[in-house]
Amino acid sequence: FSIACAGLLLGLGVFGMELGRTDGVILLAVFVAFLTIMVQSAMKARREAMAGEIAAVADSTSVNGGAAIDEEAPEERPEDIPVLKNLVFILGGAVAIKFGGDWVVNGATTIARAFGVSENLIGLTIVACGTSLPELVTSMVAAKKNQLDMAVGNVVGSNIFNILMILGVAAVFSPIAFIMENMVDIGFLMAVSVLGWIFCLTKRRLERPEGVILVALYAAYLVYICMR
Repeated sequence: FSIACAGLLLGLGVFGMELGRTDGVILLAVFVAFLTIMVQSAMKARREAMAGEIAAVADSTSVNGGAAIDEEAPEERPEDIPVLKNLVFILGGAVAIKFGGDWVVNGATTIARAFGVSENLIGLTIVACGTSLPELVTSMVAAKKNQLDMAVGNVVGSNIFNILMILGVAAVFSPIAFIMENMVDIGFLMAVSVLGWIFCLTKRRLERPEGVILVALYAAYLVYICMR
């Protein structure tokens, strides 16, 4: 779906070489449909998980000679961290991301402009890296804690959100002009996304050599955009 979103963006940008208000509405409509499907999928998974727990408790009761099901059992399982503390962590992390991202992007942009670097290059490198730092940290922490779904979903979800939601809202407020370099960049995004998808598809995992390949491709892309 992430690759399809990039393809949709490329297709909309080709016509008229801009992302107009109608294009923005299309992107937002696709985003709403995507969110709806994700919410429905999550609710279905939750219902299936709850049904599985009830079935497991029923089986356990049957094995124990028909003892009554203890309705308080699910509440007796201890939580690692209280919900309120988790909310504080999420809020504090969001505030830190906001200010930290602003400082990184603003500081680096000021330095780059002092050296006469173009805004297109700033957006593709400094601003992109600055706004992606939270995803990098989140994915690294999630991978280290073996929460692999979050590590991958964080990156893929961010790409989908950036294309559909951010560009959609921006285009609705003010049409965004496209240049040929933008087409090349989106094409590169699609190519690398397909490569990453193939890596995940073959062994159902991303191994270190494949990670090195992806990092090397990004380094080569940085060299290319700095030279063009």
